[in-house]
Amino acid sequence: MTTVENDLLTTLTGELDQRLAAADAALARQFPGERPTRQPVHTVYVPADKVTPDLVSRWGSEALAALDEHGADGAFAEAVGLEPELADEVERRVRAKLAAEPVEDLRVDFEDGYGARPDADEDAAVEAAVAALREAADRGSGAPFTGIRFKSFEAPTRARGIRTLVAFLSAIADRETATLPTGFVVTLPKVTSVEQVEAMVVACERIEESLVLKAGAVEFEIQVETPQSILGPDGTALVARMVHASAGRCTGLHYGTYDYSASLGIAAAYQSMEHPGADHAKAVMQVAAAGTGVRLSDGSTNILPVGSTERVRAAWALHARLVRRSLERGYYQGWDLHPAQLPSRYAATYAFFREGLPAAAERLRNYVGQVDAGVMDEPATARALSDFIVRGLDCGAVDEAEVRELTGLDRAAIDVIARRAPQPKG
Repeated sequence: MTTVENDLLTTLTGELDQRLAAADAALARQFPGERPTRQPVHTVYVPADKVTPDLVSRWGSEALAALDEHGADGAFAEAVGLEPELADEVERRVRAKLAAEPVEDLRVDFEDGYGARPDADEDAAVEAAVAALREAADRGSGAPFTGIRFKSFEAPTRARGIRTLVAFLSAIADRETATLPTGFVVTLPKVTSVEQVEAMVVACERIEESLVLKAGAVEFEIQVETPQSILGPDGTALVARMVHASAGRCTGLHYGTYDYSASLGIAAAYQSMEHPGADHAKAVMQVAAAGTGVRLSDGSTNILPVGSTERVRAAWALHARLVRRSLERGYYQGWDLHPAQLPSRYAATYAFFREGLPAAAERLRNYVGQVDAGVMDEPATARALSDFIVRGLDCGAVDEAEVRELTGLDRAAIDVIARRAPQPKG
């Protein structure tokens, strides 16, 4: 380059760096990228007064009993649509999961699942639920992720919601380490305004100060159950503003199938995770959360696998199809409401990752080895391929040994490509 060109380059680069400094800082702050930690494949909502120390193992036992009663001799694989070559392996893994870790994320519910009760009853339920979670943790039989859903910040329930939130966090906090249990999160339901999210941030700060917790210890999910959270009166997507109003405390956006559908005026018979109204809301949520580190969860189906064998198998088929549909659309988490939904949750999830593993592994291996195999993948696609494999490993759908054999990479290397580990220097 000539001296004139070098001078221009230096001057122009400096000018643009200065001009874009604020935008660069805002981008880094507002869109920090995906979280490097494991995301549970589901959240199980249980009314607070039904939470016991043996809840997780009991749900696993009940799920296995449903499999034995209604899914024997290949009937389960047929009901959930497993391909013959995958059926035995997937069912083996499902049974192992139900025996070892049947519930990944347990939410103690003080909202719709619990209802309105006298203050003394809800106060007692807080104490009992905390004691149950502590005992389960001491036994090593609790869920790896836990939390509570308290009553909303709408005026009629605000005081009771705050009371439960403060009491629960006060009881569950570890005062020696000034922290909450690992994987603990609270759910803010029925959000209708950005101001409610801002109020939640204030509540978190005040609670941390009062309980002498580390700053940022209290994290929360936003439950998207109202049209107001998707489209504001000015025509903007308020859910995007909610994410950025959370001061980095928001970990997830959870779609609420039935409250949202009812608010749109959809008849009860047609309220579903796959209704066009639901798909619109979830598409807006997906764009709003992209790059922010805020994760997505689909909702639930209220068609439960209970009753006759015919009804159970039909409910499994529906649930598995809906879970698969969510996974294909980039929603890697959902809600489960009954123990007998766990087999279909894990079967659909495991089949999704096992079916996709060979192709994802081959493309990743070719990308790392710079092999020309007819597909030119970008770095972003390599991250997506690695993330797919990591999710399969995290939930138990695939094992590290088979991933290493297929990709030539160990877990640490795949984590680096997926941006779930520090990037190597050099």
